[in-house]
Amino acid sequence: MRLLRLAKILRVTLRHGLEEFFLGHARFRWLQRLARALLFWRTLSKPRGVRLRLAIEDLGPIFVKFGQMLSTRRDLIPLDIADELAKLQDQVPPFAPQIVQQVVFLAYGQYPQKVFAEFDPIPVASASVAQVHFARLPDGTEVAVKILRPGIGAIIENDLALLDAAALLLEKLWSDGKRLKPREVVAEFAKHVHKELDLIQEASNCSQLRRNFLDSPLLAVPEVYWDYCREQVMVMQRMHGVPVSQVGRLRELGVDIPKLARDGVQIFFTQVFRDGFFHADMHPGNILVEAEGPHAGRYIALDFGIMGTLNDTDKNYLARNFLAFFRRDYKEVALAHIESGWAPADTPPDEFESAIRAVCEPIFDKPLKDISFGRVLLRLFQTSRRFGVEIQPQLVMLQKTLLNIEGLGRDLDPELDLWKTARPYLERWMSEQLGWRGALETLQKEAPMWGKLLPQLPRLLHGQLARSQSDHLLEIEALLIAQERRENRRLAVIAWLLFLILAVQLAPTVWLLATTR
Repeated sequence: MRLLRLAKILRVTLRHGLEEFFLGHARFRWLQRLARALLFWRTLSKPRGVRLRLAIEDLGPIFVKFGQMLSTRRDLIPLDIADELAKLQDQVPPFAPQIVQQVVFLAYGQYPQKVFAEFDPIPVASASVAQVHFARLPDGTEVAVKILRPGIGAIIENDLALLDAAALLLEKLWSDGKRLKPREVVAEFAKHVHKELDLIQEASNCSQLRRNFLDSPLLAVPEVYWDYCREQVMVMQRMHGVPVSQVGRLRELGVDIPKLARDGVQIFFTQVFRDGFFHADMHPGNILVEAEGPHAGRYIALDFGIMGTLNDTDKNYLARNFLAFFRRDYKEVALAHIESGWAPADTPPDEFESAIRAVCEPIFDKPLKDISFGRVLLRLFQTSRRFGVEIQPQLVMLQKTLLNIEGLGRDLDPELDLWKTARPYLERWMSEQLGWRGALETLQKEAPMWGKLLPQLPRLLHGQLARSQSDHLLEIEALLIAQERRENRRLAVIAWLLFLILAVQLAPTVWLLATTR
């Protein structure tokens, strides 16, 4: 099976002229020329980025998903390739209704007709890992049922093994292979794909995000019905809305589009800085908008397989950097990088500040339509590489989400001023974290621990003093034992010396007595 898959990959690679990526090293140029001579019949009129995208689409959904992830790593791949890979669409034919029946039976021990009051065998959406069906629970509740593709685990493992082999070849044979670290990219991709194979994990992500935005006027998240969730099946509340990409229809329904764009920015920063837990796959296919009822204009989040997390250190560092950017305080940005250890300690702050200013200054006071975050990120990564700044793995998903937000905002309101929209929220958040509100909140969080610790403090202090006294006595005992051993060794040496002296003195007498006999 794997050999047949490898043969297909080689065939697609040669048909689209991708050998230039593998044979780009100077030592193999002759082999690249030989391949072109043997494949004289093919026509390679398209740019390399287009040919790579077409090849990935030919290779199937797992390679498409990898290409989508790779398009966000503008720190690693050339811009022309990243722009082309961003166009990849994960459109996969659904699997047959009979297979759906089998998967549901394996999960519940019953067929869908017995588990649900109604079950639509025709999926409403189909992707590389799973597909979604609408259904109704026995109590009449409308639900969406996400079903994992059967056998997808083995397919993914095979493709990941082949991707890793291809990355190894790329690393060895391409001139830029080592710098781009393709095997690390594949490992990162594999980590996220494996998480998508467990729908219980996705259900827990959904449940957490819903709890974070419960009763929010900005974002609605479906409820998870845990009694019906399995590793292969996830059942959640059916959400009604209009795809966010249908801007014309939203306008017809009276949705305030500029407000929708601003709300999107606020949702993003709320997830990142308030919660440290954010939806990391916010492309238009995963977002609906409520068009009717009391919450018209509210976002609806779908598909929770890929989520990002940040700890308090990451959040504080990012907020400090964002605010410094908004205030055009590039020296603060440079110092934040150096003090956090992301940039080497010997980095000249003035030179670093000047380089950052050259990247960021041209984009201020411009609407979103005149800004390309992709190009800004690329220039920032180039600057980072020049100064030896380490790319932080935990921020890769944030970078991917930022690019999703850019595309979404550009579609909704190209006149959106991202800086003016985000700055008040970040300033308020920093004030809450570092001001009296932050101190009060921290005290409230720590109060239960202090309440439990204070009554125990005398006993703990007495125990510590007793242990210290015991440790001190043990140290004295150890010193005395060591001293005693040194004295014993000294006495032993003296005894041997006395024995030798006596032996020397008595040797002639002993010899004389022996001879006279």
